[in-house]
Amino acid sequence: MDQKLMLLGDEAIAQAAIDAGMSGIYAYPGTPSTEITEYVMQSKEARSGQIRAGWSTNEKTAMESALGMSYTGKRAMVCMKHVGLNVAADPFINSAITGANGGLIIVSADDPSMHSSQNEQDSRVLGKFALMPVLEPTNQQNAYDMVHYGFEMSEKLGVPVLMRITTRLAHSRAGVIRKESRKQNEINLPKDSGQFILLPAIARRQYKELLKKQEIFESWSLTSGFNVFTDGDNKSLGVITTGIAHNYLFENYPDRHIPYPVLKVAQYPVPKALVEKIYNSCDAILVLEEGYPILEESLRGFLNLGKTIHGRLDGTVPREGELNPNIVAVALGMEDTHGKDIPSIVASRPPSLCKGCPHIYSYNALTEALSKWSKGRVFSDIGCYTLGALDPFDAINTCVDMGASITMAKGAADAGLLPAVAVIGDSTFAHSGITGLIDCVKEKSQVTIMILDNETTAMTGGQDSSAFGRIEDICTGVGVSKDHIFVLNPSPKYHQENLAILKQELDYQGVSVIIPRRECIQTALKHIKENKKAESVPSEN
Repeated sequence: MDQKLMLLGDEAIAQAAIDAGMSGIYAYPGTPSTEITEYVMQSKEARSGQIRAGWSTNEKTAMESALGMSYTGKRAMVCMKHVGLNVAADPFINSAITGANGGLIIVSADDPSMHSSQNEQDSRVLGKFALMPVLEPTNQQNAYDMVHYGFEMSEKLGVPVLMRITTRLAHSRAGVIRKESRKQNEINLPKDSGQFILLPAIARRQYKELLKKQEIFESWSLTSGFNVFTDGDNKSLGVITTGIAHNYLFENYPDRHIPYPVLKVAQYPVPKALVEKIYNSCDAILVLEEGYPILEESLRGFLNLGKTIHGRLDGTVPREGELNPNIVAVALGMEDTHGKDIPSIVASRPPSLCKGCPHIYSYNALTEALSKWSKGRVFSDIGCYTLGALDPFDAINTCVDMGASITMAKGAADAGLLPAVAVIGDSTFAHSGITGLIDCVKEKSQVTIMILDNETTAMTGGQDSSAFGRIEDICTGVGVSKDHIFVLNPSPKYHQENLAILKQELDYQGVSVIIPRRECIQTALKHIKENKKAESVPSEN
């Protein structure tokens, strides 16, 4: 096949997985990883091949489902953003010990500079912690090729493979040449019937096998062709790049001729032989890596022979934020071409809730209902409703991680801060809020929980919510009294009615759940357009 497509990095990974014979993809939407699963869901090839594609309730359930498909001998992929890997950490870490049967690739999309995230964490840390091979593509073609390679590696070595990408790679577009498509695997259960049973005796045996494989992983890194040493005439400096930082280096040399020796690292564990080669041939080393100074710290650790090592740790490269060609240029001693700041012609416009968003009216009612108490009582969560922290609402006081609103409100109530209010979205409630609600019910905590139900996962593009049509049943099922479950219509017309219910429940000495429900204004407009389009199609009759 010699077909060339213009694809985002995310799309290149998705197309590669389809072409490589994947049977299922599992994910929870999170920028910058969302487009991988969406691409598969929209693919005619994936549908004709009956590839399972859809959204899981959270990253942990997605990881476990993908591991279950790998158990059957079929190839599977699981996708998430970097903070989602924290949610999936339990099965992710243990999957390295169970190993894989069918090929299993975990794609974790990191977000340096926190464009849409709470932190800058680097997924390579968890990959190393799990003792798992890690792939870090430098461009879209590289990402496509690595998926094919990763599935093969996973099956031949019997281990899951982590692919770490970053925002710029995920959301930039380039030409990608496809490979010949491969048939999906047939069901073929593990030869070792105890492989996936992590009883201590079995887990100890499996862990020893994982440790033995580390040398094999490193030998694959040395021979795969993804880690490349290129010599240079000027030995005063050696440059080590990782992932997309390799592109930033080349952007400073339009003629593509770099005078220094360069080691490109795109597969881990890093083969020490290549690192020692560049270290021994150069007077000093500059490490350019997107994210944490992981490789830089390793160099200082296992070499530490006196040569200068430049990077994020000594300030040559900023410790936080994304890299870019100008940062790399300055690190190389070139001219700073950042230029002057663009004059403020138009006033800056911070993000805000959409006009007509139901959350506006929920916050208006909540703020008024709480007016007789001191501020600092509203614990919120991850979603577009987090914008309630900004003017003109100033309605929430915390936002830490998925599901933390309910459990933080519980802890505050336990400490005596009453009333304590949790604000959480419908999708986030299904993702990580239900277990916190169970804790509240078990201990009869005095918390008021507002589940803002806009009937979609709005912040990441309007994916289906796993809680759609089920919230009241879930709350009743875990033990919330039906007398203290209320569904409100968050609109100005019902403000007084909603206000009265909120005031009543804030005084209630127990668990109360209030569900303001109205469809997201963006998905509502989308559905109106779809309906009009459907109505305009002539009937076959």
